[in-house]
Amino acid sequence: MTYPTKIRVPAVFMRGGTSKAIMFHGRDLPEDEADRHWLFLRAMGSPDPGKRQLDGMGGGLSSLSKVCVIAPPSRPDADVDYTFVQIPVSEGAPDYSSNCGNMSSAIGPFAVEEGLVTPPDGEAVVRIHNTNTGKIIESRFEVRGGQPLDMGDFVNPGVAGTGARIQLDFLDPAGAATGRLLPTGLPVDVLEVSGLPAPLEVSLIDATNAVVFLRAEALGLTGYETPAQIEADDKIMAKLEAIRCAASLRMGLTQTLSEAGLRAGSPKIAMVAAPRAYRTTVGDAVAEGEFDLSVRMISMGQAHRAVTLTGSMCSAVAAALPETCVAAVARPTQGGILRIGHASGVMPAMARVHGADDAWQVERATVFRTARRLMEGMIVIPPRPEA
Repeated sequence: MTYPTKIRVPAVFMRGGTSKAIMFHGRDLPEDEADRHWLFLRAMGSPDPGKRQLDGMGGGLSSLSKVCVIAPPSRPDADVDYTFVQIPVSEGAPDYSSNCGNMSSAIGPFAVEEGLVTPPDGEAVVRIHNTNTGKIIESRFEVRGGQPLDMGDFVNPGVAGTGARIQLDFLDPAGAATGRLLPTGLPVDVLEVSGLPAPLEVSLIDATNAVVFLRAEALGLTGYETPAQIEADDKIMAKLEAIRCAASLRMGLTQTLSEAGLRAGSPKIAMVAAPRAYRTTVGDAVAEGEFDLSVRMISMGQAHRAVTLTGSMCSAVAAALPETCVAAVARPTQGGILRIGHASGVMPAMARVHGADDAWQVERATVFRTARRLMEGMIVIPPRPEA
């Protein structure tokens, strides 16, 4: 592919839930994978050892360093294809190993605004095929005058102000990464992890994304630490990464610890704790009765400022499975709705789970978000040095 002096690619910059991403049409991207990856990395300003991404659109956090590629559907039961790409901040290659639930909330509105789907006014339903997991997501949101609504009174914890509500239903989300809801067939596994003095009990759950859950107290934590406190403790961060890599092997996602270290996007790791009163990172008080489970999640080597959307749905599924680490500390849910207390507030997630023992089935997992188009135009990057 021959590039001009500067590469200009049409793009849209959008917020989806508590994340932001550059949105590309697949048709506008180079076919060569190396060219495409160069474009993604330079557009975000990665890799940046300083973790600021000043030379690109990224914001120095994993939740702000993302790319979404949208294309016509490759299967008859979908309206669009959506591929999520996690862009590392400081080092590494683009990661396709998992989906981003937060950015999934932006795909439906993007498809309508770009004319890929033309629903009538009222509630639009856009069926999204996530190519990372091979799963279908139904996105429901209000359309007026042929355009999705931005304004509304729905509060998305972690996002200032309010917006129009978007409902996301992840259909048949079990086994998105490994092919099984319980990759090992067990609600609790015991891991031998280098650097830990004793074996560790974890729950390995694969629903919308693969997640390894552990009780925060197992690492001497409360489960109410702020992201800054977690990241400031190098020993805890090293232990969490070692646990994540060991879980990756046990789940069959990777074959070696070195491979697991390179595949940073999956599994996610979540520390859980029973409800108690706490304050968010902006000082808002959250009473013990306002939520059912505390979650502190690590994604791409960073403590998430809220909780990943797929992680919240996986948490709701895990809470519905008897004997898991999550069910052991979560308050029983009402109607399958789990209220998750995280560093930025409370997020409700719903899971419809049926069955028993190793025959559990997840009909769907549901969450609610907001999204907004922030900018549209051209991404401008230099050509690859070898081009």
